[in-house]
Amino acid sequence: MKNLVIKALANIAKAKIKKYHPTVVAVTGSVGKTSTRSAIAIALGAKYRVRTPYKNYNNEIGLPLAVLGEQSPGKNAWEWLKLFTRAVRSKDMPEYLVLEYGVDKPGDMAGLIRIAHPQTVVITAISPVHVSNYPSLEALIDEKAALGEAVLQDGLVLLNGDDVRVMGMRKRFHAPVRTYSLSNGDAYATDIQFTYPKEESFDVGEVFVVTKATLHVGNETAELELLNCATVSMVSAALAAVQVAVHHGVPLVTATAALSKELVPVNGRLRPLAGIKGSLILDDSYNAAPASVIAGLEALEQFTPGELKDRRIAALADMAELGSLSEAEHRMIGERVATAADLFVAVGPQMKFAIEAAIAAGMPEDKTIWFKDSVEAGRYLDRILETGDVVLVKGSQSQRMERLVKDILAEPGKATELLVRQEDRWLA
Repeated sequence: MKNLVIKALANIAKAKIKKYHPTVVAVTGSVGKTSTRSAIAIALGAKYRVRTPYKNYNNEIGLPLAVLGEQSPGKNAWEWLKLFTRAVRSKDMPEYLVLEYGVDKPGDMAGLIRIAHPQTVVITAISPVHVSNYPSLEALIDEKAALGEAVLQDGLVLLNGDDVRVMGMRKRFHAPVRTYSLSNGDAYATDIQFTYPKEESFDVGEVFVVTKATLHVGNETAELELLNCATVSMVSAALAAVQVAVHHGVPLVTATAALSKELVPVNGRLRPLAGIKGSLILDDSYNAAPASVIAGLEALEQFTPGELKDRRIAALADMAELGSLSEAEHRMIGERVATAADLFVAVGPQMKFAIEAAIAAGMPEDKTIWFKDSVEAGRYLDRILETGDVVLVKGSQSQRMERLVKDILAEPGKATELLVRQEDRWLA
């Protein structure tokens, strides 16, 4: 039955694209896909009618649902029937589809390309997430690169110039290639500044951080100001967005103004949230790969404690699907924790390697603590958090670190609105 649904969805989505000819903008990579996709949709939306999925619909079921502007009915057969009826009859198709292409195993990308062939491709970053499902990291890179290779000569492939593995793909593509970077490239940023509150307590309703940067595309510049975006990765997403927008005829100033007004962190992706007792949570609980964990630790490190009791706390859980690279990648994370955090709360068996590496790198052993799951870790943090503490929470989806976030959230009654995986199927 599932295969029939997948095939039917794909056929309807392909037929709609063939009939209405929307421009397809495709985003792939190991990390940063959703934030970049959201930013591109905002920037293009300043001029065009744009459709992008509300959630990270990026696989063989999600991608056609995104094309059709639908959400999954789950296991409700009657709702699926109604969805197919609506989709077949619908004449609603935007000028642009901004879609996310995710892969778990060899051949996935080819299947997604057959559903929605892109005219513009953005590749964000490569990290060894899902590498356990591939013969090697190089095979995973080949899978991601296939999306750019599908773009014709009149299209565009946009690469993250700050990622060595992505830049290594550059000569593989037939279409023109451009780059975006925090320091150089066809689109780049200068004067990146983060402003944090000086108060000792983080309270509900506050703006916790303001990020400013000057964006450059060609000879033009524009000023970006993002509220509650606590990481340079959001500036990177904005750079990709304005480069795509300018390529498609949206003025840089117009695209940047739209981003300044509308771009906010997606739930579970380095979203600052008020925590208990006047603490601050950097909620990055959606998923984890080595590159995104490093980005989270860099965001944590930017918060300079104002008093002796203020602490930077890294609450990190296992990174899944790293295969033979798992121990080495977890040890690398531990070494970075030692310089970025005052307290290391580790969750899951693989994070034991990270604790060992953190201690070896100079972190006091009594500043590390290990738990078997996120529930135990959440109870611990609930007891020990103090005013002014900043807590980075991150881990692979299987570790369910949003449970920890809920334990220390200042407004747990708003968990459905603020956190990831709050639907019935996850809470059962």
